[in-house]
Amino acid sequence: MNLLPLFKLILNKVHVILADSNDLVRVGMRTILNAHGGFKIVGEAKDKAELIDLVKNFGAAVVLIDYTSPGFDIDIIPKVISQNKLVKFLAITPEQSAQTLVDALRSGVTSYVKKDCDLAEIINAVEETGHGNKFFCGQILETIQRASIDVNDIDFDSFSCEPVILSERENEIIILIAEGMTNAQIAEQLFLSNHTINTHRKNIMGKLGVKNTAGIVMYAVKTNLVSPNKFLFAADNN
Repeated sequence: MNLLPLFKLILNKVHVILADSNDLVRVGMRTILNAHGGFKIVGEAKDKAELIDLVKNFGAAVVLIDYTSPGFDIDIIPKVISQNKLVKFLAITPEQSAQTLVDALRSGVTSYVKKDCDLAEIINAVEETGHGNKFFCGQILETIQRASIDVNDIDFDSFSCEPVILSERENEIIILIAEGMTNAQIAEQLFLSNHTINTHRKNIMGKLGVKNTAGIVMYAVKTNLVSPNKFLFAADNN
């Protein structure tokens, strides 16, 4: 019997540490990730002292953390990273305020999702973070788009996006969407009907594989169609 594929599967699993003071949350996340098959839960922590002890014993791992839960705080993130630079933090919290996101990014968080995000988004976030990429769920992307966030704290090159072929008109519409224009405003500027713009928007979202306007905006930034400063403002100026 050839055991090589099995060994490769085990070695390729993303190691995950669950950090949350709520027992039910940890049990739920453990069940979800174990059912997926691509993850290995290597430890659980119900407070920051336990988390510090855990990371001493592991190399690369994704720490799935609600740093807003009792027993944790945001300061634990840079402290852990200073001890183990192979650890990546995926924040999963109930709230998504702009300041919360800014603080998380500055502390060393790689990815961010909300606890009420789609299950598929949470699983995708763990996968992407484990493979060295950033991941923000749709709700967080919307916060990034409209809120006061220091663009220097976000590495937009880390957003992955499959190569797509867009027409000149579609690129033009993407730019206008990224600049905050509504369908009606775009239609007026391009001398097209609202229905035509809506059709273009749906086609663009289909090609990009995104579900909302925030996804279009992030594509525009990543591909340099627009500058992030068109819609993101430095938090330090507030």
